[in-house]
Amino acid sequence: MIKELIHDPIFLAGKSEIATKEDLPNAQDLFDTLMAYKDSCVGMAANMIGVKKRIIAFLDESGRAPTYTVMLNPEIIKKDGAYNTEEGCLSLLGGLRPCKRYKSIKVKYQTLELQTRIKTYTGWTAQIIQHEVDHCDGILI
Repeated sequence: MIKELIHDPIFLAGKSEIATKEDLPNAQDLFDTLMAYKDSCVGMAANMIGVKKRIIAFLDESGRAPTYTVMLNPEIIKKDGAYNTEEGCLSLLGGLRPCKRYKSIKVKYQTLELQTRIKTYTGWTAQIIQHEVDHCDGILI
């Protein structure tokens, strides 16, 4: 189900809790909402739809063809190649903001089947994931 986006910075600054199998409907809602905004958004975290759980959905360009991916409990366990950039966010007003990102990240996460995976991402996909993991950690750009 498509959910309304949250714009309250106090709510968004709160840390998200671990997601469990009971949160799979929230993961579907997050995916549905991202699909509704895909013309103007490449990633979302569950707190953006009012759910303080560690769930992200994003455009994944790491494979042969771009796909949309949902991760439960993403954790960046390695990062390399720091750079400065600017990002915007549908939840925050005011345009682009400066931030520090990494060219390559290794992420430990769970699939929708609750299987643990570790994968390395680079470039644009890595940047999107970092932005959404920041949301889970209550970090606003």
